[in-house]
Amino acid sequence: MNIDGAAISSKTEPPSSEPISFIPVKDLEDAAPVTTWLNPLGIYDQSTTQWLQGQGPPEQESKQPDTQPDSESAALKAKVEEFNRRVRENPRDTQLWMAFVAFQDEAMRSPGLYAIEEGEQEKRKRSLKLILEKKLAILERAIESNQSSVDLKLAKLKLCTEFWEPSTLVKEWQKLIFLHPNNTALWQKYLLFCQSQFSTFSISKIHSLYGKCLSTLSAVKDGSILSHPALPGTEEAMFALFLQQCHFLRQAGHSEKAVSLFQAMVDFTFFKPDSVKDLPTKGQVEFFEPFWDSGEPRAGEKGARGWKAWMHQQERGGWVVINPDEDDDEPEEDDQEIKDKTLPKWQIWLAAERSRDQRHWQPWRPDKTKKQTEEACEDPERQVLFDDIGQSLIRLSSHNLQFQLVEAFLQFLGVPSGLTPPASCLYLAMDENSIFDNGLYDEKPLTFFNPSFSGASCVGRMDRLGCPRWTRGQNREGEEFIRNVFHLVMPLFSGKEKSQLCFSWLQYEIAKVIWCLHTKNKKRLKSQGKNCKKLAKNLLKEPENRNNFCLWKQYAHLEWLLGNTEDARKVFDTALSMAGSRELKDSDLCELSLLYAELEVELSPEVRGAATARAVHILTKLTESSPCGPYTGQVLAVHILKARKAYEHALQDCLGDSCVSDPAPTDSCSRLISLAKCFMLFQYLTTGIDAAVRIYEQVFAKLNSYVFPEGSGEGDSASSQSWTSVLEAITLMHTSLLRFHMKVSVYPLAPLREALSQALKLYPGNQVLWRSYVQIQNKSHSASKTRRFFDTVTRSAKALEPWLFAIEAEKLRKRLVETVQRLDGREIHATIPEIGLTHRIQALFENAMRSDSGSQCPLLWRMYLNFLVSLGNKERSKGVFYKALQNCPWAKVLYLDAVEYFPDEMQEILDLMTEKELRVRLPLEELELLLED
Repeated sequence: MNIDGAAISSKTEPPSSEPISFIPVKDLEDAAPVTTWLNPLGIYDQSTTQWLQGQGPPEQESKQPDTQPDSESAALKAKVEEFNRRVRENPRDTQLWMAFVAFQDEAMRSPGLYAIEEGEQEKRKRSLKLILEKKLAILERAIESNQSSVDLKLAKLKLCTEFWEPSTLVKEWQKLIFLHPNNTALWQKYLLFCQSQFSTFSISKIHSLYGKCLSTLSAVKDGSILSHPALPGTEEAMFALFLQQCHFLRQAGHSEKAVSLFQAMVDFTFFKPDSVKDLPTKGQVEFFEPFWDSGEPRAGEKGARGWKAWMHQQERGGWVVINPDEDDDEPEEDDQEIKDKTLPKWQIWLAAERSRDQRHWQPWRPDKTKKQTEEACEDPERQVLFDDIGQSLIRLSSHNLQFQLVEAFLQFLGVPSGLTPPASCLYLAMDENSIFDNGLYDEKPLTFFNPSFSGASCVGRMDRLGCPRWTRGQNREGEEFIRNVFHLVMPLFSGKEKSQLCFSWLQYEIAKVIWCLHTKNKKRLKSQGKNCKKLAKNLLKEPENRNNFCLWKQYAHLEWLLGNTEDARKVFDTALSMAGSRELKDSDLCELSLLYAELEVELSPEVRGAATARAVHILTKLTESSPCGPYTGQVLAVHILKARKAYEHALQDCLGDSCVSDPAPTDSCSRLISLAKCFMLFQYLTTGIDAAVRIYEQVFAKLNSYVFPEGSGEGDSASSQSWTSVLEAITLMHTSLLRFHMKVSVYPLAPLREALSQALKLYPGNQVLWRSYVQIQNKSHSASKTRRFFDTVTRSAKALEPWLFAIEAEKLRKRLVETVQRLDGREIHATIPEIGLTHRIQALFENAMRSDSGSQCPLLWRMYLNFLVSLGNKERSKGVFYKALQNCPWAKVLYLDAVEYFPDEMQEILDLMTEKELRVRLPLEELELLLED
């Protein structure tokens, strides 16, 4: 310290000219020291003297330092008064009431009105109860002023789950539904509430509740319930609820009922007799019952003609029964259910149960040719009666929804139809982890088929978590069923929709070829490739499909996958020669040329120079008016310049049209997507990656300002939604190009990481982008940037995907750390503390489950259970299993996982399944008999 210090005193004095060797400390008052018997030298201050006397300071003094909590308390009180004043002035403002309720949490967190000291757990519980009671009082005041507000009543019911018994809650829900039978959002929440109440749950109860919901909404839509008119969007919501019921039945193991619902809906929607069309839904359902009980083949079954044809024939006196050929019926493959009796009992049961699930998902029908009766069925649960499906039949008048019904049915059977389930049942349907599978995306980043939605099992699949899921197809009967469905529904549509169905069918067959390639099953690949080519040729022979570039593209891609590169080129060239002079106006033609060019670019490194020249030739010829001929050699620079100009003009025209048309036409959107993708690839091949990125940035800047105008937040209109999908598709092309470029040459990771980060903030539900992001970030040694990004997205996004992929990213990091710590299977003393990752992953799971969509997502619970079991914490794992059942008691896969993880509890788990009416196809008694044989 400097000796020229300043005197510490309350009085200012002129500085002394003489240097001083110490800092004088002067008393505040220059009074003489008071000496007492406690303070004989007069050196203690007042507070010390009081302490010696056993006294505290005066109350005013002790409270003086705590001015800050007082000011915070005053601020909170002022806010409460402000809220009270505003709700008094605007009692009808429901949003204000909800804000007042939400404010109570803030009041509890702040040390003010409900201040609590650290470590006082009981006080915290009391404060929490106080808050809940306070919220309830506010909501009751709000409901008095807004008797018709459903949101306020829902908030009250949600709050009362903390106080009331489940039976009381159910009664309150029933009252609310009785008052608002036309509110589809309320029905959806009521169904989810009942579905996730373990104490009162049973499959039959919930199944009949879905029927009651759909029949009530049908009556509202028909105008039968005069007191409540149908609200806008009722039909779409009813369709979403129907799909939710089908997924509920599939997940509970009642596959036959779910398939029957779809079969009945196909007949009820597309094959309705004209004589019943004008009747209300209830009347139509009554007429449908005799058809259902008649034994007539249904959708997917051999010889199905439909309800209309059956009724027409009944009026004439019925069908003439023709005895079918006996040779036509192949003997049913009798799979040996128990292959190895030496295995533990739980393993035998799991394998047999999954095998039966896979083989017996179709409803059982007596075969009249074999003179079977209903009594011949060994398992009565496989028969579906009309009472099981009658109430859930709904009328779909919208042509778009009718097509979605067919797409949903095909997707349910395992055909990649491209339909994403409605938002209301999206996460309920997710129950297997193919959502994280990159498949062949690393090898073929440009051309690999990456489905936009995955995570929901197809009917009959109850695989263990982590089992690689590829489209392997169904068994022989299942494949025949899918073929019959296609043959039945294809004639019902025309144009784009029929083309989409053909595309889905061919895509399904190609997916099975990819599976054979992946597993190197040459024998199966040969027969599957032959069947697939036969289907492609048959579809292309049909007159309306001869100029269908979608199908030509799929057929050529199939030949390429099978290794017949020259044959594939001939198919591509044939298709392009038919195009004539459409140039860049036809989106399907652009997509065909794009795939052809991408396949050429992805050829092996040895022929990459020639392949690139071929790709440039294809994309250049696309801009010319003359038809595209076979490759003859290097494209001249002048032709490349002309093509670039043509692309630039076409893109400007397309972007110009996009900004004036509202709503955006579908053709315009698809044209812009395919054109931008072709131009990006063309620029990449002729100029470089930076030129391709500039095209993306140009399109992004133009459409982003249109989709998200400044100050308006997210665009919600139908037009902005369609342009968002355009942006999303072009972003996928951009990231795929960057990934391909990094694969073939040295290029920094930063541009791809930046592109993915920017895209995921806009599209947090895009699974394809998340798969890429997690994969590239897994290569990074620093996790902090990834964690910050996930934290940002999970805070703002409502989607569950960011949580799922954040968990997956941490699990990959944990696996990486464990791999480093183990050498040749031996344990090594770790220098990196791994325990932090375990706690982080557990915290992510717990946080993800706080939302309704997270707590009712079977996939999330399966992942959590699997993770805890992998740590070896059996007791904690059991606790999470029972917690999972509290939220998803209908998910059969959770019970199957539990049998695998806790074999000792097998009997208890199966008893629980039986009690809750989940489908157990192999009871333990039957297993004992099979093992004795």
